[in-house]
Amino acid sequence: MMAPSLLLLFNHEPTPSQLEDAFRTLGVSLVEHPPQEIRRLWQSVPPELERIGGYLKPIAEWVSSVARAGDFILIQGDFGATWLMVNLAFEGGLIPVYSTTERKAVEEAVEDGTVKLSHQFKHVRFRKYGE
Repeated sequence: MMAPSLLLLFNHEPTPSQLEDAFRTLGVSLVEHPPQEIRRLWQSVPPELERIGGYLKPIAEWVSSVARAGDFILIQGDFGATWLMVNLAFEGGLIPVYSTTERKAVEEAVEDGTVKLSHQFKHVRFRKYGE
């Protein structure tokens, strides 16, 4: 039996710690990046659309073309698109996961009297949707 793959529906590139964790804890043998057009669609779900099922069809078709039952799929992005794709993953026998992070906020007073706020995110673990 082949080790599972990890498909990415993610708004940015995974960090080295996320990749290392995927190989170590999920036991994946391959991380499958979507083609550029699929990435662009996923990262730019139009907020003005009332319904997004049709918009997501090429993404769903890509997932169906490369995924095997038992593969993991990292899904994070637009809330509605994420919900639809998580359901599609479950229907297809995939294991949808998301990345949990430790967040740190740093406030810095700026000379003009404003406050600059920056956030740092550090991957902690993958968690399965529904658990």
